[in-house]
Amino acid sequence: MKLSDLILKHILKNAHDFGGKVNPKAAMGQIIRENPNFKKDIPALLKEIEQTAKEVEKLSLTEITSRLQLLAPELLEKKEEKIQGPLKPLPNAEKGKVILRIAPSPSGPLHIGHAYGLSLNYEYAKMYQGKLFLRIEDTNPENIYPPAYDMIEQDARWLTENHIDQVFIQSSRLGLYYDHAEKLVQLEKAYLCTCDADQWREMKNKGVACPCRTLATKEQLQRYAHMFTSYAEGEAILRLKTDLQHKNPAMRDFGIMRIVEHIHPKTNKEQRVWPLMVFAVAIDDHEMGITHVLNGKDHADNAIKEQIIMQYLSWQPPIYRHWGRINFEGLELSTSKTRIAIEEGKYKGWDDIRLPFLPALRKRGYQPHAFRQFALEVGLSLTDKTVTIEEFWKTINAFNKDSIDPTANRYFFIENPRQITIGGAPHRKLQLDLHPNHPERGQRSFQTKDSFYISPPDLAELDEKKIHRLMDCFNFKKAGAKFQYISQPYEEYKNSLLQGEIIHWLPEKTVPVEVVLTDGSSLQGLGEESLAALHPGDIVQFERRYFVRVQEVTTQKITVWQLHR
Repeated sequence: MKLSDLILKHILKNAHDFGGKVNPKAAMGQIIRENPNFKKDIPALLKEIEQTAKEVEKLSLTEITSRLQLLAPELLEKKEEKIQGPLKPLPNAEKGKVILRIAPSPSGPLHIGHAYGLSLNYEYAKMYQGKLFLRIEDTNPENIYPPAYDMIEQDARWLTENHIDQVFIQSSRLGLYYDHAEKLVQLEKAYLCTCDADQWREMKNKGVACPCRTLATKEQLQRYAHMFTSYAEGEAILRLKTDLQHKNPAMRDFGIMRIVEHIHPKTNKEQRVWPLMVFAVAIDDHEMGITHVLNGKDHADNAIKEQIIMQYLSWQPPIYRHWGRINFEGLELSTSKTRIAIEEGKYKGWDDIRLPFLPALRKRGYQPHAFRQFALEVGLSLTDKTVTIEEFWKTINAFNKDSIDPTANRYFFIENPRQITIGGAPHRKLQLDLHPNHPERGQRSFQTKDSFYISPPDLAELDEKKIHRLMDCFNFKKAGAKFQYISQPYEEYKNSLLQGEIIHWLPEKTVPVEVVLTDGSSLQGLGEESLAALHPGDIVQFERRYFVRVQEVTTQKITVWQLHR
């Protein structure tokens, strides 16, 4: 490019960016950066720049833009901002403009499969500083569990730490679906079909139009109106006109509205015409401004149907991205089967410790971070995955430990304790840190005499020929059926050639503790007295055992749920 054009290009760009005014020195910097050879005669270069700047400043902004478009259109192109994040970038995604949605049906609370999808959508919304909507898709009245409305919202807000921007319920939006369905009939893109279902399926598979498809628009509109008054369930369905020769039969004239007489928990008997899922989804995604749809690849065909609907209505569809199926091997994630099991008394409720549903996992003490970290690790991939129970819990537990370990105070707990007396043991007042790595969290106190509780396995391990130690307390030995105090310093135990076991212990003053295990069984034991100051919801670690979450604190006992090691 010759010098005059190079100067004009950068003068126009500078004027375009700053409202018609030119900074000659800033323009000169850009020119030299593009061609360092012009540094040889700076005064002459600056003089020519200033002269060109005077001419450009006489132009209107429209003229400046037009001339720049002709001379250097690449300078008008908006450079896409690269968003840094733990996930692969989404196509055509702009910071602050991304809108995503998670859309479960209210058949029950969310489970670990939902947690992955919701976490992935949330992490992308956070990455782009966008929005995440929760849309409860309840247009199938026959498969609704009424408590699920509140349970799903509670689960979603917990998992995203209350970063759900808006909640929508489809059954409150029926008028919107009715209007758009009627518009499609008016556009001759939909028709009311009253054919026998089996006969219609046979015609569809052969690529043959049914008689209803070619009826006049006026009659189609009358038939559509009769869906709300005259036809019975199963007698009529509104179909979208599509390519009857489509290689995928599922795409041929698929249904978009149907009649359902089943009573809906939100609308009762007021409505009998309901949209099929793909129709309601297409309308809602447009009306809500959804920019990207992230869901399982089992929805790939649905995405195609939704795009056809949007095309007929002259709408721009969102960008679709799918993930592969994650098969959680050995886990029952069916809400309908689990609901039956709860009704039969096999489980105590949705928060039964044995269930892989979020109410139960939240009650056990799992943190949102653990599930979101799992989603980040898996990412948005089309590859199908099979995850065993052992693999899944190993991963989730590791992520969860990262969250709770820094704040979980440590306490002594002994299952089925045995009481021993250690002769000569001094009376002591011990102060032990609540957390070994965070002394600032405070201490708990112990008053010891000569009587202690230890576990049966530890008792069986005591060798008469060795020196043993009560953890953080003192050294002792076993002599037949008796026990004898030796000394207090840890160094004497550490340096002993007869080093034995370090024993977990409790003093005489204790509190009863019940631990509910992950298989639903429970065990009884004793815990240190300071456990009585805990509150339901606290997560602590029983030293040398596992993390637990406190469920109930009474004067009779403390009940905790096992979390993980």
